[in-house]
Amino acid sequence: MANLEENRRVLVVDDEKSVSDSLTAIFRNHGYQARAAYSAEEAIDVIAEWRPNFALLDVKLPNMNGIDLAIALKASDPNCRILLFSGYPDANDLLNAAKQAGHVFEVMAKPVHPTVLLNAVADSLSGTPDQPPTPLPEMN
Repeated sequence: MANLEENRRVLVVDDEKSVSDSLTAIFRNHGYQARAAYSAEEAIDVIAEWRPNFALLDVKLPNMNGIDLAIALKASDPNCRILLFSGYPDANDLLNAAKQAGHVFEVMAKPVHPTVLLNAVADSLSGTPDQPPTPLPEMN
């Protein structure tokens, strides 16, 4: 059986370094192993060497967006929980396109209070394949 720490690996991906670094520090201060990546390409490298249990992905990333990264991550590790977050209303267009292609992801609007985010991650990681985590509200 894996120890608790192995089940609390969180990857934060946001091209705004201050956001990634701040959220990574918050997760670490709450007992998670956390790493930051500042692009989808960097995240792919981190994922290859360090399998996160949870990935918090900004929707709007340069080159490869967070939704495409989420699809790639789910293909390589179906057990990794994913939460997208975005401060842009047009992210819904990308989410709807992904949904039409059969990919449904939870999304949270930025800014998000750290307590809300920590609770969402804890709830998601406590879910099992037979009992999915409680869905988060979608951005409007």
